[in-house]
Amino acid sequence: MKFAIVGYGRVGARTADILWAEGHEVTVVETDETKAQRAVDEGHTVVRGSGEDERVLERIGLDDTDAIAALTSDLNVNFTACMIAAGHDCRTVLRIDEDYREEIYRKYAADVDEVVYPERMGAAGAKTALLGGDLNVLGDLTEHLTATSLEIPDGSPVVGRRVVELDLPGGARVYAHGRRREPMTIPLPQTEIESGDHVALIAEQASLEEIRSVLHG
Repeated sequence: MKFAIVGYGRVGARTADILWAEGHEVTVVETDETKAQRAVDEGHTVVRGSGEDERVLERIGLDDTDAIAALTSDLNVNFTACMIAAGHDCRTVLRIDEDYREEIYRKYAADVDEVVYPERMGAAGAKTALLGGDLNVLGDLTEHLTATSLEIPDGSPVVGRRVVELDLPGGARVYAHGRRREPMTIPLPQTEIESGDHVALIAEQASLEEIRSVLHG
């Protein structure tokens, strides 16, 4: 698949590097020359310029780009890049930062396919660790891992067990949990699994089928 990453900071660089390592075609859009050169050194195609400039984005070939992730620290740049890409039928992923209130989050989320919130994920993971959970997601991310969400069916052998008691194949970890028809949140260590729950996992791609078997019974 072909992806565009706007912004080669910490989040953008990690995302681009993982996609590239998995064999995808990645183009980075970056204004900062130092970051742009670092992306070139990592083997990425780089378009120098701002993601809010339609002429810059057109140089990456939006019509045959599958998805764009706007991951700079500037929400206006990110949103503009997503809106330009949406006009070319690209899937859009918008980064939003800690400074923005929930109502602003909802406003932007309505216009893009996905919103990512790196600061909140990091804070939630730290909170879980402080409460005694072994749910350190962010520190363990590598190109061999993927995120997935699964529903716990009736009769699952994990129903009634606490989240921290789950021993999943490949060292998979639960990083979010939600009851039936409720939004997902970071689970506390004592959270018990019920049928109909959804769990979000970080897992090795090769272990996904085995994990499904364990959770579904």
